[in-house]
Amino acid sequence: MSGTRPDSAGNPVAHALQLARETLPPMHPAGRPFVAGGVAATLLARRFSKRLGLVGALATVATAAFFREPKRVPPPRDGVALASADGLVSLIEEAVPPAELGLPAEPRMRVSVFLSVFDVHVQRVPANGVIERVAYRPGKFLSADLDKASDDNERNSVLMRTEDGHELVVVQIAGLVARRILCEIREGDKVDAASTYGIIRFGSRVDLYLPPGSTVLVSKGQRTVGGETVIAELPALPKG
Repeated sequence: MSGTRPDSAGNPVAHALQLARETLPPMHPAGRPFVAGGVAATLLARRFSKRLGLVGALATVATAAFFREPKRVPPPRDGVALASADGLVSLIEEAVPPAELGLPAEPRMRVSVFLSVFDVHVQRVPANGVIERVAYRPGKFLSADLDKASDDNERNSVLMRTEDGHELVVVQIAGLVARRILCEIREGDKVDAASTYGIIRFGSRVDLYLPPGSTVLVSKGQRTVGGETVIAELPALPKG
């Protein structure tokens, strides 16, 4: 006699739905109003033209894809900083962290990741720790791949302290098309590595400032996976 099989294995429809849930990433809540509006517009357009209805349906699917929030599993490795976003490493250089965080005006290694409209746009926490400061600053909407975007564009900066005592700074930067930065964490929050903390609409950049003595493990032009790619090894802190 054969062993007991999962319910979905004997039900083709349930099995297909289970596979779909495992394959298709969920959508960030910020995208629900846009997708709902797209569905409504598609149904309305279809009443006048099937072609317009098809265009609306494709646009709605593309919007849902933009707001996707795939599950990410951080590597079982201590003493590292993970990528906060999917995208392309566009800059690796020393720079002073955003002034609104109140940190000393001393350069730190900064790794910038540029997100195109095709990348996953949620941002993820780079390490386990506690949020010490969150600061928003309005600004311009220059192309996010420009060097001066870090200084001139609208941004939201987060200062966190890892479980090991390191300071990490993550900055969400609006891009040429982006007009909204959403940050869902507050000062005092305890956060886990790879967990989602915000999203930028639509096309943007994320800067990660590392503590002195860190060893950068990515190269310019490399693609990152938010919450999984190790950006740098953090320096060992003195004991005691």
